[in-house]
Amino acid sequence: MRDRLHTLDLHFQDQPGTIAAYLLRHDDGAALIETGPGTTFPMLQARLAEHGLTPADISAVLLTHIHLDHAGAAGHLAEHGATIYAHRIGVPHLADPERLLTSAARIYGDEMERLWGEMRPVPRDQLVALDDEDSVPLGDREALALDTPGHASHHLSYVVGNVCFTGDVGGVRIPGETHVALPLAPPEIDLGAWRDSLARLRTAVDRRDEARPPHFGVYDDASAHLDRLARALDAAEAWTADTVPPHADDEAALREAATAWMRDRAAADGVDDAAWARYERANPSWMAALALRRYWKKHVAA
Repeated sequence: MRDRLHTLDLHFQDQPGTIAAYLLRHDDGAALIETGPGTTFPMLQARLAEHGLTPADISAVLLTHIHLDHAGAAGHLAEHGATIYAHRIGVPHLADPERLLTSAARIYGDEMERLWGEMRPVPRDQLVALDDEDSVPLGDREALALDTPGHASHHLSYVVGNVCFTGDVGGVRIPGETHVALPLAPPEIDLGAWRDSLARLRTAVDRRDEARPPHFGVYDDASAHLDRLARALDAAEAWTADTVPPHADDEAALREAATAWMRDRAAADGVDDAAWARYERANPSWMAALALRRYWKKHVAA
């Protein structure tokens, strides 16, 4: 399958190795896993052109979840005829993204347009809602959808052959590094559900398989990658228990502590300053403070 599967580097904010979409060519055409945000749609078009394709050649788009860095350009592709597949919980927000955009604006404020651009609604007759273990036909192949919450309640991972498109529940990893970071974006982080999802992924892959997280790239050590992800979950649970309660009402102190904690973990795995800057572009550490504080209040303190 490797000759039909291509990583499309979307050069988010003009930087390589931050956000990927995956192109899968098949007997009946071509599909995408993830779209990237609206701001990178011109780059997505350019990457497709490198493979002799236009957006009109994409018949199916499989979204792991509806956050703007993964699904922001779904409406653009729908305008060219693509059918958009997503978790049942996420589908209504693709048809009418107002609440999704309002929620994102609470986090990103004045940076919304610069980072994400325009998210266009997807016509309802071009949306397909997926449940756990639904299959999406892709010519001579099929994609198996796995319900994998933890990063978001509406999160799916997809297995095609020996490749697992993990979405954000599979962590953030930069090419050339072994460090796996948790993408801790508010408001739906649930570390317990994430552990269950990790167990689902383990049943779907073995050490010969590939993991393809959208942040970023192709890793042929899927089993070891998931082991590192498990250690990251353990570390997040411990940090939350130790650090959030005494700083729950001091957001500035919590942000500073979260960034220091994540940088220290990366350094322990050999991540230098240049590589850390790439991790930060893909997964800003300041968001972890807000996400884990909300997780603690909702799932621990409550």
